[in-house]
Amino acid sequence: MDEVARHPDRLFCRVVRSGAEITGVLCGRRDEFVTLGPMYLLKEAQGHGIGGQLMGEFFLWADGAPLHLWVTEYNGRAIRFYERHGFQLTGERELWRGRLPNVRMARGAVSCSILGSHETRAMRNVIDHKTLSQNR
Repeated sequence: MDEVARHPDRLFCRVVRSGAEITGVLCGRRDEFVTLGPMYLLKEAQGHGIGGQLMGEFFLWADGAPLHLWVTEYNGRAIRFYERHGFQLTGERELWRGRLPNVRMARGAVSCSILGSHETRAMRNVIDHKTLSQNR
C-alpha cells in the first residue's frame, strides 16, 4: 500500500472492510494501458452494490482510458459482472501459473459524459467509509 500512496497516478487500490476484517479489494495499474486487477469480494460481501461502487471509483481514477483485465474462465459470475460494466471478452486466453485458465476482457475508452446510468449512479454514490476504506 505504500507503493500506491507514492504513485497514485499509476497505481490504484481500494480495500473493503467489515469491522477489522478485509472482505474485498480492487487494485489496478496504469502503464501503456490501464489494467484492472485483482478484484475480489468475499461471498458475503457480494450482491450489496459494493463491487459497483469499487468499479465506479476505479472508472473515475482511470479517467476514461481503455481498460483490460484477466478473469478466471469458469467464473461466470465475475464475467457477467464485468460485462454489466462494459467489458467484453477479447478471445485471448492464458494459463495463469500454468494451471488456472484465464480469459482477457477489455473495455474501450469512455467519455465520462456518455457513461451508462448504472455507472453514473455508481460514480455519484458517496461510499460509506465504514465499509470501504482506502489504505494509503
